[in-house]
Amino acid sequence: MVEVKQHVLNEWQFKASNTLEWLPAKVPGCVHTDLLENKKIPDPFYGKNERDLQWIDKQDWEYETTFAVSEDVLNREHVHLVFEGLDTYADVFLNGEKLFFADNMFRTWKADVKSLLRKEKNTLKVYFHSPINKGLVKLAQQGYDLPAGNDVSEIGEIGDKRVSVFTRKAPYHFGWDWGPRFVTSGIWKDVYLEGWDHSRITDLYIKQNEINASLAKVTAVIEIECSADFVGKVNVSTEGLSLEKEVSLDKGTHVIELDGEIAQPKLWWSNGLGEPHLYDFTASLSDKDQEYSSKTVKTGLRSLRLVTEKDKDGSSFYFELNGVPVFAKGANHIPNDSFLTSIDDERYRYEIQSAAASNMNMLRVWGGGIYEYDVFYELCDAYGILVWQDFMFACSMYPGDQAFLENVKIEAEENIRRLRNHPSIALWCGNNEMDTAWSHYDENAGWGWKEQYEPELREKIWKDYEAVFHEILPQAIEKHTPGTAYWPSSPMQALTGDIHQHATNDSPHGDIHYWGVWHNVEPFENYNVKIGRFMSEYGFQSFPEEKTVRTYAEEEDMALESEVMLQHQRSGAGNRLIKEYMEQYFNEAKDFPSFLYMSQVQQAEAIKMAIEAHRRKMPFTMGSLYWQMNDCWPVASWSSMDYYGRWKALQYYAKRSFQDVIVSIDGRDHQVKIYTVSDKLDAIKGTLSIKLLNFKGDTLNEWHEEITVASNTSQVVWEKTEEQVLGNHSPQETFLSIELQSEDEMLDNKEHYFVPLKALNLPTPTLSVTEVEGSQGTQFTIETDVLAKQVWLSAEEDGVFTDNFFDLIPGKPITIEFTKQVAGERLFVAAKPGKVAVQSMKDFIKE
Repeated sequence: MVEVKQHVLNEWQFKASNTLEWLPAKVPGCVHTDLLENKKIPDPFYGKNERDLQWIDKQDWEYETTFAVSEDVLNREHVHLVFEGLDTYADVFLNGEKLFFADNMFRTWKADVKSLLRKEKNTLKVYFHSPINKGLVKLAQQGYDLPAGNDVSEIGEIGDKRVSVFTRKAPYHFGWDWGPRFVTSGIWKDVYLEGWDHSRITDLYIKQNEINASLAKVTAVIEIECSADFVGKVNVSTEGLSLEKEVSLDKGTHVIELDGEIAQPKLWWSNGLGEPHLYDFTASLSDKDQEYSSKTVKTGLRSLRLVTEKDKDGSSFYFELNGVPVFAKGANHIPNDSFLTSIDDERYRYEIQSAAASNMNMLRVWGGGIYEYDVFYELCDAYGILVWQDFMFACSMYPGDQAFLENVKIEAEENIRRLRNHPSIALWCGNNEMDTAWSHYDENAGWGWKEQYEPELREKIWKDYEAVFHEILPQAIEKHTPGTAYWPSSPMQALTGDIHQHATNDSPHGDIHYWGVWHNVEPFENYNVKIGRFMSEYGFQSFPEEKTVRTYAEEEDMALESEVMLQHQRSGAGNRLIKEYMEQYFNEAKDFPSFLYMSQVQQAEAIKMAIEAHRRKMPFTMGSLYWQMNDCWPVASWSSMDYYGRWKALQYYAKRSFQDVIVSIDGRDHQVKIYTVSDKLDAIKGTLSIKLLNFKGDTLNEWHEEITVASNTSQVVWEKTEEQVLGNHSPQETFLSIELQSEDEMLDNKEHYFVPLKALNLPTPTLSVTEVEGSQGTQFTIETDVLAKQVWLSAEEDGVFTDNFFDLIPGKPITIEFTKQVAGERLFVAAKPGKVAVQSMKDFIKE
């Protein structure tokens, strides 16, 4: 082989540019984590420390290392120094010679360094310029500001100067309504030397032309770089396919295409529909004497398209996988940490395992974070999780000068090429919420942005927007991954160029971000009404559990309006809103720890209502992605898992509501309407059992129906008025227990209550937890003497129960298992939880 790689990771040091003290550094890493490791700053996530660390981003920083070069690299004809990620404004020097200036966190930077290298004592220096100071200069040069509401410049101590839009780095670093402001600098991805001779394969793309169960027609697109004329052959092989082509190549860069067919291919399916089978394709370049280069990529064979066609209700918006319309079930993903290099592969595995275990089949990589590390997409491929991929633009308007546009073009093309072989990529989306925020064609819509500008400047800002999202990005998609869906902005109705382009909460076209519940303080019940074709954002906040809260707060901080609780609540009136909704739907919590628990139950109940309303509207509605899956620090937020990966009530509720087959009850207008919803591709015969019970578990009335659960749709299977169901029994002291049973399994079970929780006359249950014999302390049976609502099992160890936050009926014990993540394991593994505590809603209510 003629290609070699040598990582430059050894003994880095760093310092502030205006000091003399060098300190040890980790690469990949960032200034904040290096300062923390050297005990120069306190824990950024603790208490109110965030506010005391804003000086870091206004300082220039220097990183330096000295390294030797192996003979194997040094003797190559070509040697490049490669930085896979520099965050963000950086001058790079090797042995005193400047190689380049980097100005985009999302790009790879490289230089030919063959002539500069020596065997020993090479000095590599990276000088990072303050992203804030660079932004302030660009703002002054532009002469006008641009909307960037989530750039919390006030915390950053620069007043109202929103500079995030000028810098191609993760927008959330400048703050968001769930995250802190830590504007990082550093070498955030690998840095290495790559050496090669003569000719090499630089890229391999498996273009999928036509895929079905009988035949896969593909084109292997191989890019080859030659430093001299080359005569030889190119081979491409995978399971069931071997291709070869004789080539005669001149010095320079070439693209070779080989067409091939795979009979009876194993298709890639999303979670719940089948196996996400992956093929390894290997391309090699050789002559009669030797192999010069090879490259292997992993991909899944599938047909995948976004279907937006006119229908009787408006126009569809759904993903069709291998000919099957897929209801997208999942959540929005944000970066897992404010400090990206703190995330290891197992943390990514935990998130994707959690998504798969929660019956999700899609995650949206939101546009205010990063184009994720390769491992994220590899895991989504392996677990069958479709990816809605935003480009990294969110909730702002951006400059349109030529340098910025060219930077964006290179960024887009590089990341499209990096990710295009991943079968999980379902769609590329231009940005988050910018079309609807500006609402160029509707004077009465938007977030009040366009009204701030005179007509001429307003038109310029919109033209700059169109240059990126209606020209550069779709052209890059068409050039590098033709056939992949592109959606200019989320949410949006369609690219019409008139008033019908911008999203509304009741549009029968495009996708919807519904935030009436929460931001507009609308009742939960509106989740049943504000439903579109694809619900790509909606959400409700909760606190993390007490164990997490105490990682950033002391006993004296354990109050809703304490300074620390407000510091760890970035949604303005968020804490007040949680309380305001709780007063409407729940009993008063007896203390602050109880409030934390009840906030989680409230969040879960709200989002359950939304998810199931969306699924009941299938096939009109074909997607439900709540905001949000994860956190980047310990905080009160919309997440279903907290920063430490602890599942909130919502994660357990989502697991149940996203099951392939569910029963769902619509109890509006004094009706009891029971639906079955199925993502299965075959109909199922089953028995629907409905019992009216009192809180002691006594059966007051019952109904049994033999039904057929229709495939891949929603249907009403049972309907009565509340009066018919209740008779003379009290709605405050009765409920329905509904079970759907097939021949060999319980498909789903639900409880339905006739009044809000705060109106129920809840008894005080006696709960028991018994270890299951022979389970080695990993399984437990939970029982109650009277109805116990929202039973919460907490464990001494961190892990995930197979079920939690459930209603427990007397006479119907539930057996659950405690599981933990084990490195490298595909599934959560049974484990001992340590001490287990069990409580119900009644334990947290103020008497």
